Amino acid sequence: MTKPSLPELLHAAVTAVGGTERPGQVTMAEAVAEAIDDASHLLVQAGTGTGKSLGYLVPALAQGERVVVATATLALQRQLVERDLPRTVEALHPLLRRRPEFAMLKGRSNYVCLHRLHEGVPQDEEEGLFDQFEAAAPTSKLGQDLLRLRDWADETENGDRDDLTPGVSDRAWSQVSVSSRECLGATKCAYGAECFAETARERAKLADVVVTNHALLAIDAIEGAPVLPQHEVLIVDEAHELVSRATGVATGELTPGQVNRAVRRAAKLADEKAADQLQTAAEGFERLMELALPGRLEEIPEDLGYALMALRDACRTVISAIGGTRDKSVQDEDAVRKQALASVESVHDVAERITNGSEWDVVWYERHEPRGGAAYRHSGASLRVAPLSVSDLLREKLFSDRSVVLTSATLKLGGDFNGVGASLGLGPEGTEGDDLPRWKGVDVGSPFDYPRQGILYVAQHLARPARDGDRADMLDELTELIRAAGGRTLGLFSSMRAAQLAAEELRSRIPEFPILLQGEETLGELIKNFAADSKTCLFGTLSLWQGVDVPGPSCQLVVMDKIPFPRPDDPLTSARQKAVEEAGGNGFMAVAATHAALLMAQGAGRLVRATGDRGVVAVLDQRLATARYGSYLKASLPDFWFTTDRNQVRRSLAAIDAAAGQAESQAD
Repeated sequence: MTKPSLPELLHAAVTAVGGTERPGQVTMAEAVAEAIDDASHLLVQAGTGTGKSLGYLVPALAQGERVVVATATLALQRQLVERDLPRTVEALHPLLRRRPEFAMLKGRSNYVCLHRLHEGVPQDEEEGLFDQFEAAAPTSKLGQDLLRLRDWADETENGDRDDLTPGVSDRAWSQVSVSSRECLGATKCAYGAECFAETARERAKLADVVVTNHALLAIDAIEGAPVLPQHEVLIVDEAHELVSRATGVATGELTPGQVNRAVRRAAKLADEKAADQLQTAAEGFERLMELALPGRLEEIPEDLGYALMALRDACRTVISAIGGTRDKSVQDEDAVRKQALASVESVHDVAERITNGSEWDVVWYERHEPRGGAAYRHSGASLRVAPLSVSDLLREKLFSDRSVVLTSATLKLGGDFNGVGASLGLGPEGTEGDDLPRWKGVDVGSPFDYPRQGILYVAQHLARPARDGDRADMLDELTELIRAAGGRTLGLFSSMRAAQLAAEELRSRIPEFPILLQGEETLGELIKNFAADSKTCLFGTLSLWQGVDVPGPSCQLVVMDKIPFPRPDDPLTSARQKAVEEAGGNGFMAVAATHAALLMAQGAGRLVRATGDRGVVAVLDQRLATARYGSYLKASLPDFWFTTDRNQVRRSLAAIDAAAGQAESQAD
């Protein structure tokens, strides 16, 4: 039997999911197959509606080697495992004459821990464990969540938190889950044979396709602890998120609350002298943190250096002391010891990392508003350390020994792939060297006709936005646009404060158009309500720039209040800009403008989600039309028809609203 061709396989898969074959999808599948065949790397930009998951799944399944697919969002993981993979495998089975297996794998703390559930949680204040179900009042929200978790744990097949609906608070989940550091290990745990996390790992070892998330991929690469099974092909979907997720994994944090928790846990098992040493070091650290002012620490102040060395040394002493003692009076001592060690080791590792001081690390203080109550009295300040860049790490760990395909609707910024490539540790496209991986970029376009379906409007007449300045003219403009659009507006704001102010003001100005505000309900609920009523508007910040998929007439106006540059006082951003400048580059363009371009491309992508969608992306920031970097940002956006004519836009919005209203009344 002749081997089926890629177009045959793709046709079978697209038919099975009820989709339509698109030229961009075929181009993408061919490019992915070629990259896998010659063990090279590929960056592929595939616009919304291309059908990119089949564009990589079909060639990956056809080549027969093990594949890891990493995504940034839970929604896409679900889509792959519950819809795309089952149907694709079924469709390809007769042609390939084999049935590829697939599995989902997440970090250990995503699965319910049977030991915690049945034996209890090591308690900080008392010896041994306590029954969290008995301790929480059954009438309290926590008590109700815990009882529901216990019932769910008896029924669930995989113990995955994301399968629990409705979800529970982080506080409730922490009572029934463990981190990898706290885990006793399958061989030492009475529940090892039934463990959900271990079962997921075993399933992944046997699967041909393993679906995971960016964070687990970064842990696997950066921490050098193999979590993922050996694989020949890595596909990173939603790849525009990878650098920030990898940075998150590589970031360490110390807070007084976290250090005090380690002290309490160690006190149960360490001898008095070791416990006292840690207590004294913790008190010294806490005193300093009370005085901490937010901002970058270019050099570690002497008093902080001493406090961190004292913490590091005390943690070492406690780790040795805990390792060598047995205390039969402590109930389920192994679990108590493991949790205590995990707490102390995480404090030790961050204290040591900052004390050792690397020119590649950025250290800063951060202050958060305390959320009230004694339980949060230590939430005010944290000491953080993050890598100046993860590009070298990613180049070294990600692109060796396997073919890597990175895909997203937004990888081409300012007209080429080099900006995103550089953030991943890749040289300019087409360059090769001893330590530079070979890669190419392919833009397969979009099935949408952007110049006909959308308008990009820049409100050039508005005053240039000043940081935290009064923007009365912007609110006037926004009011008029929403009126012209008949509601149907997604408002993307550069800060939560700006979103709140706009929602408050416009609720009183135009009460006929309900305004939903991020944070007042769960994101899922907000998006559902926004989609259900075309007069409704939804305002919010970061997660709305990327997480909203509302095709049709409910979203015909996407407004950005201003270009979303990172805050100039953000320690990591400013350190990265400075490093680029010291190396002779343009720090603003490489860091701030790239960050803004990526977010704007994602935000503008919320407008056209289907072939029938029409609308306007309105940027209420004159700099997109007037500043030198404006052309770079515009080149990163879909190719909408461009205007700065406010009257033209109002007429267009009114016409789009009238057409949508007519279609809605006919549908009724």
